[in-house]
Formats: sequence, structure tokens, C-alpha cells
Amino acid sequence: MIGNSNHNTIPTCWVDGELRLAGLDRRMIGLLRAIEQSGSLNQAAKQVGLSYKGAWQIIERANNGAPKTLVSTATGGSKGGGTCLTESGRSLLALFTRLEQQHRQFLEQLNRSLADDPDTVLLLQRLVVKTSASNQLFGSISAVQAGTVNAEVAVTLKGGEQVITTLTQTSLNDLGLKVGDDAVLLVNSADITLVIDSGSTRYAARNCLSGSVIRVQQDEVNAEVIVLLAGGETLAAMITQQSAQSLMLTPGVSVWAMFKSNTPVLGVMPSR
Repeated sequence: MIGNSNHNTIPTCWVDGELRLAGLDRRMIGLLRAIEQSGSLNQAAKQVGLSYKGAWQIIERANNGAPKTLVSTATGGSKGGGTCLTESGRSLLALFTRLEQQHRQFLEQLNRSLADDPDTVLLLQRLVVKTSASNQLFGSISAVQAGTVNAEVAVTLKGGEQVITTLTQTSLNDLGLKVGDDAVLLVNSADITLVIDSGSTRYAARNCLSGSVIRVQQDEVNAEVIVLLAGGETLAAMITQQSAQSLMLTPGVSVWAMFKSNTPVLGVMPSR
């Protein structure tokens, strides 16, 4: 669950894969099934999203590669022709259907075994988080302070740094946050200020993370600066090219990444 109306779906199917049999994939098998159902290569091609020529080429390759013909096609005649599976084609289709069921059961067994390991689930949940925000910082909630209107939540990152984020009391209640919960912070790169003197009184940002520059990529206007934090995470900051030059930001330079407490979007990992 993500605060501030952003939602990410965490999948429960961690392991997936396509079944192939001697080079035959689901597209080929789907075409055979459609031919068996319709008795027409033209209709079967439309059913599986192929052109008539493309379907013909697939059938030709399958027939040429198999020891026995899989698909029989009759053209013209009093009955107007048609396409059907031979006995070998039907046997192959039945074999693949049986293997599909076993394959599906195998994947279900693997996913159940992964779901029973909370450490593995936590790792996989973090790997699949997708968002438009430039930065994702993972940690655990170390403090929750509720107020009349807004709440303040402290998240401790892997390297021990603490990030303070504010959200409405309503969001706090909706998310059901508690100390110890795993959390993710989404921070846009444009909301981060980079400084080389964190003690300056000019800055009122609540969060101040130390790190070192590992990469600077510039264009005519902006510069994207990648900062390595203590815990091994990276933080991308988008600043003007002029600012990057005035700060003399190059790889290895120590910097402080600053952002306000209302900048991060807070999300929590749903329980199993």
C-alpha cells in the first residue's frame, strides 16, 4: 500500500515460465487447438492473431520437422476443402495439454514454497515495486507520531540513516502503520537539493542524507547526479547544470542530499 493515492500491486505468482516442447511453443500449440476447433486454417489464424501466411509458415515448419504430418489441408473439392489435425497432430496436442497441466501444478508448488518463506517474500516484494518516482528507499518504520491533522513517521534505512516523512492522519489510519513494518519511500529526483555544507543555516529541509557522488550526467540545462548512500543505496538528484558546476560535483565528492518531510511518498509492504 502506498500513501498519497499511489498504489502498487504485489504479485503472488513469483515464478513463471513458458512451456516449450521440442521447440514448439504456445503459439504453435494454440494454432493447432484452433485448427482442431474450427477445421479452417483461415479462421484458426484469426483466432490466434496470425496472418494466413504466417499461420501457413508455422504449419509448414511443423510438418517438415515432424516425422509424421501434423496438419492435413485439402483445397477445393465439393466440400470446399478444409484443414484438420492428423492422428499425429492430435496426439501431439494431447501430450502438450497434459504437460501444460503438470507444468502449471509445478509452478504452483514452487510459488507456494516461496510464499511460506517470509524472508524470500520480503526480498521479492522489494524487487517488483514499480513506480514513476526516480528514487525508492527501503527501510523499516522506527517511530510513528500522530497529530491532530498530520502524522510524522520515521523510517530507518539499511545504512542506519533516518528519514522523516509527514502524511495526513487519514493516510496514517488507512495504511495501518506500526513500528517495525517494512516500508518504501518514493522520492522524486527534482525534490532533492544537493549541498556540500550540511551545517548551513540556509537550508530548512528536515532530511539530510550524506553520501558521495558516483556519476554526473549533464545536458544543456540539467544535470542528474547519482549519490551513493551509506547503506549502499543510490539516490538520483536532478539539479541545474549551473548548480552542478558551481558545486564542482564530480565522482568521489562528498555531498548531502536534502529534502523536506512532505516530499517522500510512504508505502508499506502488504502482509501475506
